[in-house]
Amino acid sequence: MKIEIRGVEKLSFRERQVVALKEMGRSNEAVARVLGISAGTVATLFNRARSKGYEVVIVLPGDNLGIFGEQEDEDIE
Repeated sequence: MKIEIRGVEKLSFRERQVVALKEMGRSNEAVARVLGISAGTVATLFNRARSKGYEVVIVLPGDNLGIFGEQEDEDIE
């Protein structure tokens, strides 16, 4: 699995750090501990980044999902 942040060029370095950690499911407090900043600053940076319109995309190879490859005869028209 690969996570891609589209529109990352719009974000500051610190916003990128916060977005990456927050999008991985970490709380503001956990992000704050990792980055050495306050939870309030994390919230501010995350909200600022969201207003800039980035998009997180999860890239999964099709074979991992079992949906690509040989199709059954009834699916082919």
